[in-house]
Parts: sequence; C-alpha cells; structure tokens
Amino acid sequence: MARSIDYGNLMHNAMRGLIQSVLTDVSLHGLPGNHHFFITFDTTHPDVAIADWLRARYPTEMTIVIQNWFENLDVTDSGFSITLNFGNNPEPLVIPFDALRTFVDPSVEFGLRFETSDDDDDDEDDAEDDDDPPEPEEETPAKPAREAEVLSLDKFRK
Repeated sequence: MARSIDYGNLMHNAMRGLIQSVLTDVSLHGLPGNHHFFITFDTTHPDVAIADWLRARYPTEMTIVIQNWFENLDVTDSGFSITLNFGNNPEPLVIPFDALRTFVDPSVEFGLRFETSDDDDDDEDDAEDDDDPPEPEEETPAKPAREAEVLSLDKFRK
C-alpha cells in the first residue's frame, strides 16, 4: 500500500492552530488596534452550542463578529467559547475549530477559508451570503475584497 502525505488535512490543522493562537492572545490581552474578526462556522456541527433561536435563524451556517463587545472568550485545543451581544441579549456560544468555514480580519486584509468536500467547485466568493450575519451592536465595516491565497514557491526560485 502506497503511503501519501495528506497536505490538505495538514494545512487545515495548521490554519486552525493559527486561529487558536490568535484567539488565545486576544483572550489574554484583548484585541489590538483596529483588529476584529468575522468568523463563519457550520451550525450543524454536533459540538456547536448556540441558543435555539440562533440555530433556527441560522440552520446551516452563521457569521459572528468579534469586535467591540465580547466576554468570556475561552480558547481550548478543540475550539472556543465566547459571549456575544445580539440585540442587547448576551448569548454564549461554543464553536469547535472543526466547525470553522472562514476566519477574516478585515483590518489587515487577512482571511482563511476551510474547503470541505461539500463546497462547490465554482468561484463564488462567499458561501455565507445565503444567511445574513447577526447584527452586532456596533457598526461593522465591509468585508475585505480578497481572501487568503496560496502562493507558488516557483515565484521565489532563481
């Protein structure tokens, strides 16, 4: 049996590790400067814990904004929990890293997208456009025009 390296799975694990590091730093020190995050996740994942009314409103996926007001950000090896404000109603959420679909920090035009076997092969930019994200108390800026891209190492070879 031929052995192969599963680069896709390794890359997803590395990207989740990066998000874990960023959120851990934010939980300890707060958001620096203008940084803020748009995080889209699969609400059907068995380990996602959200209020019933949020699950009813976002039956397949949901985008949250971590910006001006959040509490109780706790990051573990498997995911994070956070309390966010939805129309003056604080709601706790538990989101495993395996449920993440996108992570975007528009302040520095950084974004990660987790491809799954369920994703279409077409070039639609935003799967989350089907469901409007919840309206946070603060005004949020527009989503960046581009997402993260993988560069070919050939550009750097002589």
